[in-house]
Amino acid sequence: MAVSSVQCTRATVPFPSIGRVFLSNDGSGREIIRKSNSLAVFGSNKKLDNDTKIVTLLDSIKWDEKGLAVAIAQNVDTGAILMQGFVNRDALAMTVSSQKATFYSRSRSTLWTKGETSKNFINVQDIYLDCDRDSIIYLGKPDGPTCHTGSETCYYTSVVDVLEDKQDALNKLALTTLYSLESTILQRKAELENPEMGKASWTKRLLHDKSLLCSKIREEADELCRTLEEDEDKTRTASEMGDVLYHAMVLLALKGVKLEDVLDVLRHRFSRSGIEEKRSRKQQS
Repeated sequence: MAVSSVQCTRATVPFPSIGRVFLSNDGSGREIIRKSNSLAVFGSNKKLDNDTKIVTLLDSIKWDEKGLAVAIAQNVDTGAILMQGFVNRDALAMTVSSQKATFYSRSRSTLWTKGETSKNFINVQDIYLDCDRDSIIYLGKPDGPTCHTGSETCYYTSVVDVLEDKQDALNKLALTTLYSLESTILQRKAELENPEMGKASWTKRLLHDKSLLCSKIREEADELCRTLEEDEDKTRTASEMGDVLYHAMVLLALKGVKLEDVLDVLRHRFSRSGIEEKRSRKQQS
């Protein structure tokens, strides 16, 4: 659901389990790592190495004159830009150690973790830096709506719609192509439940006739395979794949399954062998 990602440089530091880490100055101009208000005790060379890498990473950021950088939270599955805030060294270090999106409040001059009040945390799975290292992306999974208004993201106002005086200009999420399609299919489903809404459409016909829908999915999948078997050009393959995606997404809507749910399943398979995953399915059945 949302705008595309603008990831340039991947952070080189993995998420270590080192507790809550803060960076503070010891009076000599050197940055030291503190944990629970006391000097951290390193239990292993690996842990020491991780902490050193974090300090090196923080030193590489181009903080502004106030020691801040822009941080953008992005949904790891949908690509949605959830919110934007500011971070300082401590906020970024906290995010690395807690895996919860943490920012710096300029008005309150303090750190704050998204969700500490609402419980709608953003569970950070990776952090990306832009090419100039003055902007940061928290790539993660939100536990619930991100915006304080209850919206899924803080970005729901279309400038184009505002300029054209459209009524829904302030209630519209920034959607990528697939999520715009999903939104349209769900709208047709809602119209189907209320005959007085909308007009006749192919999507409504598919939603109303399960047998027709399933036959179309099988038909389109076969045509997609034939573009490979018959060595057709890439344009034809893209077209047939578009048909497969569309009809499959109608089925998802009918089953009440979000595209985000499917992407979440795929993401959890990334680090797992396909053979092992299929074997586990047989064991569970």
